[in-house]
Amino acid sequence: MFLRLLHFSVLSAFVVSGCVSTVPSRDVAERRVTPEIVQAIPAMNQFGATQTSAPERSNAQIAADFLELSFQMESGRQIERLSRFEGPVTITVAPGAPASLSPDLDRLIDRLRTEARIDIRRVPYGTQANITVETLPRERMQRFVPEAACFVVPRVTSWAEFRRARNSRDMDWTTLEVRERVAVFLPNDVAPQEVRDCLHEEVAQAMGPLNDLYRLDDSVFNDDNFHAVLTGFDMLILRAYYDDAIRSGMTRAEVAAVLPGILARLNPRGEGVGGPVDQSPTPRAWIEAIETALGPGTRAPERVIAADRAVTIARQSGLSDARLAFSYFALGRLSLATDVEGSVNAFLAAANIYDRIAPGGIHAAHIDMQLAAFALSSGRADEALRLSGQALPAATRAQNASLLSTLLMIRAEALDAMGRASEARQVRLDSLAWGRYGFGNTAAVGARLTEVAALAP
Repeated sequence: MFLRLLHFSVLSAFVVSGCVSTVPSRDVAERRVTPEIVQAIPAMNQFGATQTSAPERSNAQIAADFLELSFQMESGRQIERLSRFEGPVTITVAPGAPASLSPDLDRLIDRLRTEARIDIRRVPYGTQANITVETLPRERMQRFVPEAACFVVPRVTSWAEFRRARNSRDMDWTTLEVRERVAVFLPNDVAPQEVRDCLHEEVAQAMGPLNDLYRLDDSVFNDDNFHAVLTGFDMLILRAYYDDAIRSGMTRAEVAAVLPGILARLNPRGEGVGGPVDQSPTPRAWIEAIETALGPGTRAPERVIAADRAVTIARQSGLSDARLAFSYFALGRLSLATDVEGSVNAFLAAANIYDRIAPGGIHAAHIDMQLAAFALSSGRADEALRLSGQALPAATRAQNASLLSTLLMIRAEALDAMGRASEARQVRLDSLAWGRYGFGNTAAVGARLTEVAALAP
């Protein structure tokens, strides 16, 4: 069973502890966020067509990534034979889904058809379908899979079937040779963005690779959850997965033999890219440190210690890629409340790595948001404006509404501090419209607005 873990999805959350001004936040919030502002939240903004770019690394590296994604589970168990749907793929949605899911699913299906060239279509519920999407309250899901934000399982079409079969061998992906029926379970009581993020990741894994790799900085097949929607790399992987030269039941060696020709045809620009192929394994000790730092049931001081240990393990293992950067990012995130200087230094260390491997990307945007919050709280409104503006393009390209909304809220506070009240009001209204999609209900949007307002001296 594949699941999207809760503790990784919260990394995009905004943290104000440790960088709040000395004025009590309730006083600042009452001054900055009036009931009228919260009640006047405009209609929800939603993203249009996704703009992606082709991966920039070599086809040799992409082939290595494909094989590791496709022939290994996250647990490390080997998958002996590739499995996929054969023939046209159908997908349906069970009753009770949030209103935002249907247009998001239609956009995803359109992308899978046009970018991955997969013959997939939506069918009415009650019609036999290969993939069934069912939504239910998160608490109900977590009674059976406590750490799951959402997940996908084979050989069932409903929650009732899953409950009956959850301890059986039918749930074992490694026993499949051909995929015929798969169920995707999503929460129906969270923000529209979280529903969409889960939809992208779980449908992708319902159809294709089941593994996640921390070294991939441009993919949703990565438990760091920086990418919210399927990327250009992900679409290339899925297109190769459903190429006519591949079929269900093939072994790793058989796929490895045909994969270079497939990628040369689908991604000719990757043929001219040189450089070594990175297949460096992620140390199990590093994974355990990250899971301790970001997982449930860990006390705050132990989280910081675990994140610091992840940095040490990554450095000692010679990792200089997204894994070391993510270690620093987690350390900055977790030490914010107790060590502001150390937190800033960790964010800057992460930024230096991300600027090298993914310049101007979503990773840098998350860090710029945190640094903009620091700047706002220390009275440097011009720096907060610069950093938030710098992050907006990447947040928009990545279709991350919660990050986009938070950046705009920071900009509004900075503009207010600089005496540009009319601009601030317009930016704040825009932030609220994105907040509806990113955070969900009015209360959640108002709570984020209050947090950001509390930063301003």
